[in-house]
Amino acid sequence: MADHYYTDKPNVESKRERISETLRGETLHFLVDRGVFSKSGIDYGSKLLIESFMPPSIPGPVVDVGCGWGPIGITAARMMPDRLIEMVDINERAIELSTLNGDLNNVKNIKVFQNDLLSDFKGQYAAIITNPPIRAGKHVVFNLYEQAYSLLLGDGELWIVIQKKQGAPSTMKKLEELGFEVEIVEKSKGYFIIKGKKC
Repeated sequence: MADHYYTDKPNVESKRERISETLRGETLHFLVDRGVFSKSGIDYGSKLLIESFMPPSIPGPVVDVGCGWGPIGITAARMMPDRLIEMVDINERAIELSTLNGDLNNVKNIKVFQNDLLSDFKGQYAAIITNPPIRAGKHVVFNLYEQAYSLLLGDGELWIVIQKKQGAPSTMKKLEELGFEVEIVEKSKGYFIIKGKKC
């Protein structure tokens, strides 16, 4: 399989760049790199997810799954300074970048670590946010949804961005089968922001 971002050790040569992005009305600064998802700047789907996300009504930590270089988790941490935001990715280069970008944007309430999705997690979360690794395959993505359901607190929320052509309808069906109350929060340019609430 060709090397891509859903791998623990990217083979492509590193070439870091520094960029700025305006997210929720605030200019943030990031280091990006090859071998990590959306290597040259934030993708449309992640930005739509960031702009659509609302903090959960219940207390508890939040986790950004597949954090990449960190725009979703870091923005969430700035929105919710009193909550712990955990950021996880399988890609070691992503973990290094997210850690550096947390420091670059002066966020103190994040914890960044390398892991394959949510396997072996023990915590209970108020919200899980993800731009899922579509290229890794439907089995991997659906496994993430199953893990998320088991780790969310009652009334906890799973926030997902996914394109219609990449499986938004099957995602909604899967979430309903798991027991989520499913809502389409936003639609734009073929992207769906889907919220699943654990009843």
